[in-house]
Amino acid sequence: MTYDVLGIGFGPSNLALAIAVEEHNAQAADGARIRAGFLEKQPRFGWHRGMLIDDATMQVSFLKDLVTMRDPKSGYSFLCYLQERDRLVDFLNQKTLFPLRIEFHDYLEWAAARVAGLVEYSSEVVAVKPVTEDGEVVAFDVVSRDPGNPDATVVRRARSLCVATGMEPHLPPGATRSERVFHNSELIPRVGALLERGTPVRRAVVLGAGQSAAETVDYLHRHFPEAEICSVFAKYGYTPADDSPFANRIFDPEAVDIFYNAPPEVKQSLFDYHRGTNYSVVDMDLIESLSRTMYQEKVQGRQRMRMLNVSRIREIDAQDDGLRIGIEFLPTAERDVLDADLLVCATGYQPRGIDERLGELGKLCRRDDEDALVVGRDHRVATHQNVTAAIYLQGGTEHTHGLTSTLLSNTAVRAGEIRSSLIERRRESGALEG
Repeated sequence: MTYDVLGIGFGPSNLALAIAVEEHNAQAADGARIRAGFLEKQPRFGWHRGMLIDDATMQVSFLKDLVTMRDPKSGYSFLCYLQERDRLVDFLNQKTLFPLRIEFHDYLEWAAARVAGLVEYSSEVVAVKPVTEDGEVVAFDVVSRDPGNPDATVVRRARSLCVATGMEPHLPPGATRSERVFHNSELIPRVGALLERGTPVRRAVVLGAGQSAAETVDYLHRHFPEAEICSVFAKYGYTPADDSPFANRIFDPEAVDIFYNAPPEVKQSLFDYHRGTNYSVVDMDLIESLSRTMYQEKVQGRQRMRMLNVSRIREIDAQDDGLRIGIEFLPTAERDVLDADLLVCATGYQPRGIDERLGELGKLCRRDDEDALVVGRDHRVATHQNVTAAIYLQGGTEHTHGLTSTLLSNTAVRAGEIRSSLIERRRESGALEG
């Protein structure tokens, strides 16, 4: 069987596409259905499991779920999930747009289970090879690990790929992952393992100034009640997230059109102006909570939470019994050394390059003067003339589609746009009936 589209990665973005395809197929005639499949290297669905802190809430409205912005009548909405879980009335009584993060993850798992027939878990993609006919690349052979035999592989052929492999945790220069040094994406399992073993933690250092860093500081402070928790960042203080109504319009679907069609210098200006909606910013409620905690500790004469602001980590020296972390206070260049048991790097994520994800397929793609991928409005990568097979990207397109490239805000709409493009391409090729 040749797939119309094969998705690589099965996080929220490709889950939304799977739902969009499923809903289309439910109403389409046999010849008009989209043959789709998805490959995911994880053994089951999971999305930022390491940061599913019990009381953390989403930073995006539940109405920006997998489907509602595309089709408010969809049976895959967060409200339908609540109804099925018998919590609709209870949720409404909370008077909030922002569900618990663990609840939203449960919603995603609920939706993923309903389209489970389209996805193969434990199927890491190891290679993608172009299929050539008469000099024209007409399809791709996707090689993935066999879930039943990790030493074997399975090959699937597809006319289109939709790559949504997400972002990878970024560690700063000089930081090497170890038992004592890790990214905040591993926070909950790492802390759980330390508590289970009874490993003493006297001091933990958190590097970063965004939401994840502040949440990590709070989480460590609560789970290690005898430890000192030090937050290190280059700013003077945490910056509040700009979630005001007008600023949030940068996440509207029509804002993608405006951004996409703008000249490069305007794109950069828009990105710079609105970084405060998403990057290195913290919810005001959490900022105030951390500030109250620090003040209470100061009053009580035992300050466990410390903010080492306007500072950078310059050295990380791993010892047998802990870490020696060199910290520079930037205004004076004064250096200090902290003995610590843990260093948690809440230093964000970076996109995986298409060459890294797709190997030789990167050579088929067109690039602009800045060596960035040229991507169409329908999220399809521009390829050389001899390539008729398609590569769609969900993520890694901030330079063309703006801030929502990797965010939930436009996931539902983006999935609908890719589905429409797939249908149109089939119609143009004559493969679509009806």
